[in-house]
Amino acid sequence: MHPRMKRERKTVENMIGIYCRDHHYIEEGLCFECHELAEYARLRLKNCPFQENKTTCGNCPIHCYKPKMKEKIRDVMRYSGPHMIRHHPLLAIGHMIDGLRKEPGAKKKI
Repeated sequence: MHPRMKRERKTVENMIGIYCRDHHYIEEGLCFECHELAEYARLRLKNCPFQENKTTCGNCPIHCYKPKMKEKIRDVMRYSGPHMIRHHPLLAIGHMIDGLRKEPGAKKKI
């Protein structure tokens, strides 16, 4: 896995962790619902056609999340985004920079 994608995965996992801890009062790990969302996000990242050339999912021209999961991840991002700078400043800055990327072209498969 490309380092860019590893960072993206780590960012989304930490955002889900912040949300779960503060909304579902889980001290360690994730509740079942958040665990499912994290697994779904990992799968979406793994199958992303843009891979390391991708922008943030919110700026992506392809919306690959199913409507129910898209709503859940938006809630997580909306809540966790402002908290990331305090809990994971380097990931937050990396995510902000990724959001400035131009719309990507799909990675060519050989």
